[in-house]
Amino acid sequence: MLEYKFDTQLLIEGSALSEDAIHEYITANIAGDCLLAVGDETLIKIHFHTNTPWKVLEYCASLGDIYDVVIENMERQEHGLQG
Repeated sequence: MLEYKFDTQLLIEGSALSEDAIHEYITANIAGDCLLAVGDETLIKIHFHTNTPWKVLEYCASLGDIYDVVIENMERQEHGLQG
């Protein structure tokens, strides 16, 4: 059994984006692990394992346009099913 079952990935396009600020906010406010927030001031890639992917989407959408959103159920994948 996985502690966090949704692999949440997306891109944020905006202006004055900060990897550090995004990382700090997600870490402090959304339960999960394996967080990556990488990019530059106009484009950030997010990768995060969580049970509440909608919170990640809501926060990231507040920063700019989000796209290439992928949410995979790793628990299903672990059982050989499509995630």
